[in-house]
Amino acid sequence: MKILVPGNVPFDLTIDVPGVEVARYVMRDPVPAEHADADALVTWSSPQRVLEDAARRMTRLRWVQTLNAGPDQALAAGFGPEVVISSGRSLHDTTVAEHTLALVLASVRRLDRTFAAQREHVWDRDLGTEQARDEARFTLRGARVTIWGFGSIAEVLAPLLAALGARVTGVASSAGERYGFPVVASIDEVAPTTDLLISLLPATDATHHALDARVLGLLPAHARFVNVGRGATVDEEALVAALRDGTIAGAALDVTETEPLPEASPLWDAPHLVLTPHVAGGRPQGAAAFVTEQLKAWLADGADGLRNVVAR
Repeated sequence: MKILVPGNVPFDLTIDVPGVEVARYVMRDPVPAEHADADALVTWSSPQRVLEDAARRMTRLRWVQTLNAGPDQALAAGFGPEVVISSGRSLHDTTVAEHTLALVLASVRRLDRTFAAQREHVWDRDLGTEQARDEARFTLRGARVTIWGFGSIAEVLAPLLAALGARVTGVASSAGERYGFPVVASIDEVAPTTDLLISLLPATDATHHALDARVLGLLPAHARFVNVGRGATVDEEALVAALRDGTIAGAALDVTETEPLPEASPLWDAPHLVLTPHVAGGRPQGAAAFVTEQLKAWLADGADGLRNVVAR
């Protein structure tokens, strides 16, 4: 078996499995002709054009393992139905949870406002007065936090929020209890009582612009929104309008629908908005061990042995 693995990643991706030939490629370059016969392909941050080229030229390919938590790029590349796609779900849980918590606290504690004041050399005395007058809007203690997309990242994030006093509810495809937290099946059930909405949604046809003007209108005016899932799940025009009109109090985004964010995007100047450039995940944690485990499972049981197989 021959597996093609990116060789220019800034983390360990050493694969040593008996009977397996490991070939290397440069993530931003097309797969070399001598390796187009590979049976499996590992991807991380290759441009879409590289994945699309691989889908056309790698005719022997049977399995694509992406190290990204979301498989949307691989799904959109055009790999044939015979190609199994598995995601890097769980490899980014800790770092994404940490970054999400940072964005939450930055928004709730109004660090966007203090950073702006710092740049202007202004000591914002009003902020302390506002906090004393309406403390509940500046703390997670007692806040009703909704996590939309209650998967493995939420398993790490929810206890962190709860430790700071938040009351966490999840939204997923089925209701019940998960990781010790209540879960409902519809955002409509909890939006009107949500103080902070966190989206961890993947990009699918069903989640496209899931946060739109209608859902924003269900949230209380003091609510805040944080997105560390995928940018395509947010109607950005509706979000900017809600921030400008005061329909919601603030937002923080690590992802946008177009990345890099275009210079002319109104998000740059939207009020009460914190932006980070899709850096929540960072490098996949334990990638070498994960791919090795997946490879051994493939050799033993084929697709049936893999974790994180994506439905197509």
